[in-house]
Amino acid sequence: MAKKSRTYIWQFVIGLGFLSGFWTAIGIDPEAVILNALGKAADVVNPDQNIRSLFIILPTILLLLSIFGAYRKGHVLGLVAVIVAYLAGLSILVSSVTAILLLLAAVALGFLATNRRVARNLGFR
Repeated sequence: MAKKSRTYIWQFVIGLGFLSGFWTAIGIDPEAVILNALGKAADVVNPDQNIRSLFIILPTILLLLSIFGAYRKGHVLGLVAVIVAYLAGLSILVSSVTAILLLLAAVALGFLATNRRVARNLGFR
């Protein structure tokens, strides 16, 4: 159970939630930068419009897959943990104390989300 909790917290709470909020707070979207560079490279190799269209819709597909993965492993409580972590990332430039407290709350929620017995008792599974 500890490995499942640790994996969920690192992949979804820290990765999807906190880091996404942090990148939004500083105004950079690394996924868009990387996909834009790959799209330009693919356009040089093969100037087909269908391939370019794929790189336009790919960020939406990746976001939906990430949200689905977070829900599948942590259900509703896991999604709440990811949202709280996103808010922690957003608030990091405004108040680091608030960001740390929100991140700790998100990690605790992520741990509870992967603990079946606790989540079931709370009515989230």
